[in-house]
Amino acid sequence: MKRRIDLPLLITLTTLALFVFVPMISAFEYSIRTPVEGGYGLTNYKWAVADEDFLYYILRSGWLSALTVLVTLVILVPTVTWLHLSDSKLRPLIDGLSLLPLVIPVVAFAVGAQISLPEFVQNTVLELPFLYFILALPYAYRALDIGLNSIPLKTITEAARSTGASWSRTIISVIIPVIRGAVMGTIALTFALSLGEYTLTVLLHWDTFPTWVTFVAQENILGAIAISMMSLIIPFILLTGITLLMPDRSAQRRK
Repeated sequence: MKRRIDLPLLITLTTLALFVFVPMISAFEYSIRTPVEGGYGLTNYKWAVADEDFLYYILRSGWLSALTVLVTLVILVPTVTWLHLSDSKLRPLIDGLSLLPLVIPVVAFAVGAQISLPEFVQNTVLELPFLYFILALPYAYRALDIGLNSIPLKTITEAARSTGASWSRTIISVIIPVIRGAVMGTIALTFALSLGEYTLTVLLHWDTFPTWVTFVAQENILGAIAISMMSLIIPFILLTGITLLMPDRSAQRRK
């Protein structure tokens, strides 16, 4: 029996694909132009990679983004799981509070949030992951919330606990593999937002990959576009690799 094509879904996905990929393809086409020689080439990409600061700043933003992902998962996964299991009356309040980073101006947030951190963190670049976590909170929270809503959380939690598993073991070995898609979505959203965050970083006077790209753009705009394209492609490849290599424990258990 042939499956019917869901036309509205197909139109929606096609529209979203065009919205996302057409600007990226256009930017890539622009980045490989060689105005002096005419035509196309990888001159701008070679120029970007040859810059001695390229590797330093991409690695710096990379480990800061990875640390942000770790902070996000450590804080949010147990918290959102507890909210779902306890049916707490605080859940509507927390849902509303998680949206505040979307409405609070970044200028006010940068100053207020920074001075609330411990002094030993305020004076180091390690303050950025905690601030990035707050900026990513509306997206990460909802990605996990949707994932937990789609599974029989209480059933699998009680089953794991009845076998003697601790809460930490239950979350790591049972819940996270079951909501693997939601966790990977959270990682992707948080990593991408952290890697590309510019305004907060500038306000706090730190140098990261986005601020360096802005500086480079004053010298070579095509080179800056090439760097920006690499900053999109590299995380995409990394996250895709992590997704493919991450073991699907739920599938293994079904076997």
